[in-house]
Amino acid sequence: MRATVEVDGDGLAHIEMCRGAGNAIDLAMARALLDAARECEKARARAVLLTGRGRSFCVGGDLKEFAALSGERLSGHLTDVTDALHGALRILAGLDAPLVVAVQGAVAGAGLGLATAADVILAASDARFTAAYTAIGYTPDAGTSWSLPRLVGPRRAMDLLLTNRRVPAPEALAMGLVSRVVAPELLYEEAVEAAGALARGATVAYGATRRLVGQALLAGLDEHLDAEARQLAAAAVSTEGREGVAAFLAGRPPDFARPETTGETRAAFDSKPT
Repeated sequence: MRATVEVDGDGLAHIEMCRGAGNAIDLAMARALLDAARECEKARARAVLLTGRGRSFCVGGDLKEFAALSGERLSGHLTDVTDALHGALRILAGLDAPLVVAVQGAVAGAGLGLATAADVILAASDARFTAAYTAIGYTPDAGTSWSLPRLVGPRRAMDLLLTNRRVPAPEALAMGLVSRVVAPELLYEEAVEAAGALARGATVAYGATRRLVGQALLAGLDEHLDAEARQLAAAAVSTEGREGVAAFLAGRPPDFARPETTGETRAAFDSKPT
């Protein structure tokens, strides 16, 4: 088994890559991640935590598997791998559930893409990041060339993608590549705590916020202000919005674990101003 997924009572889905060999991504791993993402979608997860078992989070693609093929067989095989891996990323990006990723050891190639797909990235102090693609004559996948410039800026992204230099966790934090750095022995505990808190939060509002931030990098200011206004109006009348305000006024913690109004909120977000 390449990856497992478990969903707890709070709606926290934990996907763990557990292949060994640095959790290198072969076709079976890519398909396992796609199946796991589908399970998160089916279970209507309220937050997703992605981790990698062992000394390293993910070292990237399985080069031994790729080297065993050539020509059209290799090209077709890589297409199958990326179809599955990118399918998993598309599903996770489309959920209302925030994505938390906890990384340790080597984070390379597609592993870097998986990490930078997160809304919150926790890195152990021993983590080290490298793009690695061009070092073997390959080009990026797993959304790396999309997410990396958005996190660290195009100039730093080009440096990392072209030089393939290793970035230690403290530097990754300083450049905005990760959210926080923790001691290796505390990584899992803090990641579960962070993801668990999100699972108990306002899932629909999280989803809308994810989409607003994603579109902010593509839309002009006028268009984005309209989108914010539509979304805020929809959120205010949603179950979550009403509960959040009532709890605040009553001086109690909000209880967001109730029927969601995802369709209502997304319809408001996707509609165009009249």
